[in-house]
Amino acid sequence: MNLKQLEAFVRVAETKSFSVTAKQLYLTQPTVSAHIASLEKELNACLLVRNTKGVALSETGKELYAYAEQMLELERKIKERFGLDGRSAGSVLRVAASTVPAQYLLPDIMAVFLKNYPDEQIKIMESDSAGVIEMIRTHRADIGFTGTVIERGNCTYFPFYQDELVLITPMEKRFLERKERGENISRWIGKEPFIMREEGSGTRKEAEKILSSRGINLSEFNVAAVVENPETVKRSVENGVGISILSQLTAEEEAMAGKLLVFPLEEMGGRRAINLVYDAGYPHLPAADKFIQEVKKLYL
Repeated sequence: MNLKQLEAFVRVAETKSFSVTAKQLYLTQPTVSAHIASLEKELNACLLVRNTKGVALSETGKELYAYAEQMLELERKIKERFGLDGRSAGSVLRVAASTVPAQYLLPDIMAVFLKNYPDEQIKIMESDSAGVIEMIRTHRADIGFTGTVIERGNCTYFPFYQDELVLITPMEKRFLERKERGENISRWIGKEPFIMREEGSGTRKEAEKILSSRGINLSEFNVAAVVENPETVKRSVENGVGISILSQLTAEEEAMAGKLLVFPLEEMGGRRAINLVYDAGYPHLPAADKFIQEVKKLYL
């Protein structure tokens, strides 16, 4: 077994095509087929199932794919670390981040990091918190930032920033009156149309925990829409589609401009941690350790 065979196997699994893999790897199709056949013979297992629609992984193939992807990733890290990948200096640090830290915290962190380490490069991959954690678990990202904790694999969480979740509403008379009276949010939040964040969102997960601690079940709300992007959520709330819960960081500008009303969730315990997440048991690029140290210096 060698890395060339594993690379051919991984590419076929991803492209579902021997011919496409051959073009990507600058090999002939018979060579790709030979690599796969050698792997199957050595492991005494069927790794790929051929059918009229293309190629699919067998159950054994799915298991091998997870290992093979990690081995190829380690090869990439070694090449980057020792300058064998064609780069003259530094490395590409892959950072996965959920929406709030990606838009409101990472720009400052990157500015400081790249000022101190100008030879490094950063690739930002934005996803929801569940997606970020999956990228860390499968080693498609070196470092992640999430607004919640989901226990998967060997993920290590380091809370570094205290965020606050708030309820946002349109600038309408009934909401202004409720704010002036200081009316308890729990008495009316479930009676309004509600705009929900997507299933993997850290904001949604933390909002569910906060409301549940007060005996409020989010599943019983009148859900008007499920939206991925916080900017779309804010515009929808402004236009009277419903109310929502977002990070205070995302709502500050609109609140100051008088476009939205913001209700603190203090009586519900509306604070949540923004976490730096990584796999402590997996080899890191030196850049990852430097990046983690810069985060700690900035926020601790």
